[in-house]
Amino acid sequence: MKISKTKTQFFSLCFLLPLFILQACGQNKKKENTKTLMMENKISKPGNPYYSNTDTTKLNVSDAEWKKVLPEDVYAVMREADTERPFTGKYWNTDEKGTYYCASCGNKLFRSGAKFSSSCGWPSFFEQDNKNSVIYKKDNSLGMERIEALCGRCEGHLGHLFDDGPEPTGKRYCMNSIALDFIPDSK
Repeated sequence: MKISKTKTQFFSLCFLLPLFILQACGQNKKKENTKTLMMENKISKPGNPYYSNTDTTKLNVSDAEWKKVLPEDVYAVMREADTERPFTGKYWNTDEKGTYYCASCGNKLFRSGAKFSSSCGWPSFFEQDNKNSVIYKKDNSLGMERIEALCGRCEGHLGHLFDDGPEPTGKRYCMNSIALDFIPDSK
């Protein structure tokens, strides 16, 4: 009888142990997903209901509404195509690893791995994050033919695109620092 009871306990343990392991694995996975979601939307702009680092829905917001929610200097660049003075923006000479987002709507635009030193006085990138991050428009202002770079989500003015960048693209996205927000990679 003792042998039979020991066998029963052994088989019960063999059956229950995998259940405990599976349960524990499932709990760890849930915590991991929650942490990932929290990391994705770090920037909060309470006065701007259109700002999100995760929503990619195209926005159709009037300039009058943007004027209500954006700081005056950001509005001047992003909605009136103004340009900050060279060598004055906060990102023109940085090399920290992370992600750049649109300062108006939070759209993901560039990764730091695509940033390079162009010595032009504005942050420069050789490629956008994805094909919908940045859109383009002909710009014939100031007596020049240029390509204006706009946010793919809110169509805010970011800067201009030139064909004098490094390989592999040969492009230089010359951006206004004030049109960008930056989230450093976590260490």
